[in-house]
Amino acid sequence: MDFTVGQKIKMKKPHPCGENCWEILRVGMDFRLKCTGCNHQVMLPRKTVEKGFRGFC
Repeated sequence: MDFTVGQKIKMKKPHPCGENCWEILRVGMDFRLKCTGCNHQVMLPRKTVEKGFRGFC
C-alpha cells in the first residue's frame, strides 16, 4: 500500500471512543495515527496498519 501523511483512513476495529477514522501523521516502518474523534495518537507497526486497513474516509 502507498500511504501519505495527511490521508484519512478507516480501520477494521474502532477506537474505544467509537470512531474508526484515523489521520496519518507519520509514515515509515511505524505509523503515527491520530483518532479523528478524540485526537488520541497511537504508533502502530506498518504490518498492523496494512492488515487493518478498510478504505479511506
